[in-house]
Amino acid sequence: MEERSVIKTNLIFHFLIVFYASITSTFAADTLSVNQTVRYNETIVSRQETFELGFFRTSKSMNIYVAIWYKKIPNRTVVWVANRNMPLVHTSCELTLTLQGVLIIQDATKGDIVWSSVNSSTTSVKNPIAQLLDTGNFIIQNQGNPIWQSFDNMTDTLLPGMKLGWDLVTGLNRYLTSWKSVDDPAVGEFSFRIYASGYPQLFIWKGQEIIFRGGPWNGLRFTGISQLKSNPFYSFTFVINEKEIYYQYSLIDTSAITRAVLLTDGRIELFFWIDSRHEWNPFLARQNDICDQYALCGKFGSCNVDKSPVCECLNGFEPASPDQWKITDWSHGCRHIIPLDCDPGEGFNKYTNLKLPDTWESWYKRTMTLVECEKMCKSNCSCTAYTYTNISGTTSGCLLWFGGLIDIRTFAEGGDTLYIRLSASELENTRSSNSGKRVLIIVPIAVVVSVILVSVYLFYRYNRKKRLQQVKNGSGDEDLELPLFGLSAILKATNNFLMNNKLGEGGFGPVYKGVLEDAQEIAVKRLAKTSTQGVHEFMNEVISISKLQHRNLVKLMGCCIEGAEMMLIYEYMPNKSLDSFIFDETQSELLDWPARYHIIEGIARGLLYLHQDSRLRIIHRDLKASNILLDKDMNPKISDFGLARTFGGNQNEANTNRVVGTYGYMAPEYAARGIFSIKSDIYSFGVLVLEIVCGEKNKDFSHEEHCNNLIGHAWGLHNEGRSLQLVAKCLGESINVSQVLWSIHVGLLCVQRHPEDRPTMTSVILMLGGEGPLPSPNEPGFYVGKSTQDTTRSTSSYGASSNNELSITTLDGR
Repeated sequence: MEERSVIKTNLIFHFLIVFYASITSTFAADTLSVNQTVRYNETIVSRQETFELGFFRTSKSMNIYVAIWYKKIPNRTVVWVANRNMPLVHTSCELTLTLQGVLIIQDATKGDIVWSSVNSSTTSVKNPIAQLLDTGNFIIQNQGNPIWQSFDNMTDTLLPGMKLGWDLVTGLNRYLTSWKSVDDPAVGEFSFRIYASGYPQLFIWKGQEIIFRGGPWNGLRFTGISQLKSNPFYSFTFVINEKEIYYQYSLIDTSAITRAVLLTDGRIELFFWIDSRHEWNPFLARQNDICDQYALCGKFGSCNVDKSPVCECLNGFEPASPDQWKITDWSHGCRHIIPLDCDPGEGFNKYTNLKLPDTWESWYKRTMTLVECEKMCKSNCSCTAYTYTNISGTTSGCLLWFGGLIDIRTFAEGGDTLYIRLSASELENTRSSNSGKRVLIIVPIAVVVSVILVSVYLFYRYNRKKRLQQVKNGSGDEDLELPLFGLSAILKATNNFLMNNKLGEGGFGPVYKGVLEDAQEIAVKRLAKTSTQGVHEFMNEVISISKLQHRNLVKLMGCCIEGAEMMLIYEYMPNKSLDSFIFDETQSELLDWPARYHIIEGIARGLLYLHQDSRLRIIHRDLKASNILLDKDMNPKISDFGLARTFGGNQNEANTNRVVGTYGYMAPEYAARGIFSIKSDIYSFGVLVLEIVCGEKNKDFSHEEHCNNLIGHAWGLHNEGRSLQLVAKCLGESINVSQVLWSIHVGLLCVQRHPEDRPTMTSVILMLGGEGPLPSPNEPGFYVGKSTQDTTRSTSSYGASSNNELSITTLDGR
């Protein structure tokens, strides 16, 4: 009987194994349903194969964890770990979703549950399902409503779309915790979190000790993180309302791969993946210095790394313990030179370029004006300082401090403004002192500036007179000579810059139409006082284009430098710029396919001249539709050489710390690492070709079936043999099918991810002429689309299975 019982039990056990195995083999690739199981060496893959979830081991440990990592990045990079403090040691482990909507990880040999998710839903659960999304979020849904998600249970990585901060309705606090070591994902000693006491602010903690305070949000950035600035790669927001307080960043180009990580040493860094180098590249890192030490200078003391010693008392304050201060013990901080006594004459002194003090004991209201804020602070004797909460646009909001002000630092530039309460007499002393300092500084500066201005003026008069004489005599160095126009002639030609003569405006400044006395029409580009460019770009354009002669380059006729005015005078292009045609619903109908193909060929010939046939190789660096001007016969002419660079000899590429240009046209290696070459212009040309064919802007393109930009859309259609669907509808029957397909193919060759894969302009000219077979293009850069090696795996149509494929750079994953 006992033997029969054992046999029966084994048969039942064997049946259950076969039954559950059959269930597991049928569930969808990106989902996990009730009682389905993921075992060791089995994974769940997100729909576009961006992320993968399964069991993994660290490189130096036999411990086993359930984690999420990037599917297509080598050297597995983990972004989330479930059982980080409860590792498994046997491969007989399982991940299961229960009927109650709870994920469990268990040791199958013992039946022990080592980890489970917490279901915060108060409603009954019916048919829950867990899904791995392409954002990296693993989410459990109950009839379409989320009841648990990995984004709410962070480890050490902040991905785009994650919310770092508080859900005030549920009390959930989302924050990062470092790994214990690079091979141990257990909770480490560092945490990166937002505290909501007083005005919310950002902290990095080491256990119970604050090691860095990022400070409160000022509308643009956290006041203590000066590196956090607007950029073309990602945007960031900080939300404060009655339901939530959180920080979040999002990618501008969704094809980029990026992650922010709290490292095991307490540093927070933002990385971009560079596919060409197969590594993670640090894009933004918090720089550590002595002034990052929390409250180093005590109350009312300010830390300045550019001074020695680094701590000093703010104006109107003195060391609270002078003897200790002398031996660099600043912990006692500073005190008012004249104590406050709530006298009606007390007021506020303005301090600039500061990291705002700790806001633990503060009060704020985001709808008050600065005048109302000052009045409220002055009416409360305990209020020691105030400022606005939002410096973006028009300053607004009110933030008040009570008690001592700690953890202040002074920046060389870019800090915040703070108004600190002082006694009436000390306020007067501070103003007098500042006034005296200003006089001592301004007088010698004024003398030096006057001498410089007089010298420059005399030199300018002499040089201009000499150059005008050279022009008159037809002599002088032909490499440097450029006709100089007088300001009076330009004013007369443009009718004193009449608004009716304004053609447009760019980063350099406004452009006006003018007519010279000989009836020749000109375009005058006038450097604006508020220009994002300046003298460097002005001179660069003069030097780059003054002696270039090609029918597909705009002709620079001369310049005007007089007083504060700096102007460039060009031949007038009556049809303005290419973008005014191809991106305009009405104007686009005026450009049929032959005209567009003629423009493509003309731009190619102009670039060939710049890259190869001119005396020096010239890299334009800002090739885009708005910089292609059209003459009366619709011939294209490349313009705007303010950002151009010249190469000499055998130089092939260069590197710059200042990335300039227009997002959507910039090559990946240039946008991410500042490396530019003729292949950077080739990439921009490829984008232009696709835009001319499609009539849509690359960076603004959207499609109802997918999230690809124009490059990704063209790539997908090309792979499926449907490239003609890219053609602008307004072209109708004017298209030459073979020319269109040929142009799209050439455009895709030009926007390939790796510079070495892109053709030269010599090859492009030959290809556009229909000479020889075209090579197959590789994956482009800066796009969203499925990988070529994966096209055989998927039978779904293009667009429904697009994939994050961009490269911006790599660090070694764990």
